[in-house]
Amino acid sequence: MTRNAKILSVGMAVPDRVVPNTFFNEVLGEDVDTWLREYLTITERRWCDEDESTADLVERAAHTILDNAGLNADAVDLLIVATDTPEWISPSTAAAVQHRLGIASCGTFDVNTACAGFVTALDIGAKYIQADPRYGHVLVIGAYAMSKHLKVDDKKTANLFADGAAGVLLTATEEPGLGWLGARLHTEGQFAEWMGIYSGGAKAPLTPESVAAGDHKLKFVKKFPPEINPETWTRMVREVVADAGATIEQVDRVLFTQINIHSIRATLENLGLGEDRTHCVMDRYGYTGSACIPMCLAEAWELGKVKPGDLVVFMGSGGGLAFACCAFRL
Repeated sequence: MTRNAKILSVGMAVPDRVVPNTFFNEVLGEDVDTWLREYLTITERRWCDEDESTADLVERAAHTILDNAGLNADAVDLLIVATDTPEWISPSTAAAVQHRLGIASCGTFDVNTACAGFVTALDIGAKYIQADPRYGHVLVIGAYAMSKHLKVDDKKTANLFADGAAGVLLTATEEPGLGWLGARLHTEGQFAEWMGIYSGGAKAPLTPESVAAGDHKLKFVKKFPPEINPETWTRMVREVVADAGATIEQVDRVLFTQINIHSIRATLENLGLGEDRTHCVMDRYGYTGSACIPMCLAEAWELGKVKPGDLVVFMGSGGGLAFACCAFRL
């Protein structure tokens, strides 16, 4: 029998602090609520409190995932955290969370492919299980605390980005046709300097002057071509579904990066699928980067919109520009 990785359980965590669109009306002195609702469907988002951070969200999500699996933390052989808002530059957020969870024998690392991170990490985790029998359970969590890196009065970023964490517990299976079915990665590196946090690393270490200038905050430098996500998402979903030996019509759900509802709708139209084949959370949670796709999965799972036997495709993209697509039979 061929060893594969399947999704055993899911879970999510979000901060308690709710930030409605009207908050930005007051900060910016203009009506952004109407545009956010009508153009992006966003009504509110969650932001961390001052003393709350990425590792806190990851820890909470991990407990939920393990509780849903009916397993103790010591069952985990590997913890992968996908984030571009880590607890620190070094060491990894995963290491901090491993200690909090009390998993003495668990390996850890972080993955940073921006908002494509969760799908990338999901593919990595599945391949650990496929390749090495020592890995029976791999915990994969996408996390985002971008509110810590926002200029609150920046209309291009502040009202879109939000915080959360969600993920899955992968486990080994030998049941034919179940679990990981295919994946592809793609990057358009010419866009690497168009959006990001461009300080705090080796190129531009933090200084009092750079902090005062706000260089440590998220910046949209240039506007991305509007067609790049729908075109790339459409191509990659088709490729991965073909790799899985299926047709687009056989896909039960496609879960997308939640940055732009119009890109999601355009991609579904390109694929010949209705909006009933996806699930969105951006209306209530804003854009949560590496966390948004597993948040969609966790909520859809809880609502019964995905169920055992479903073919689900995860399509992520983010700064870099990095793209990752993966298909699972649940």
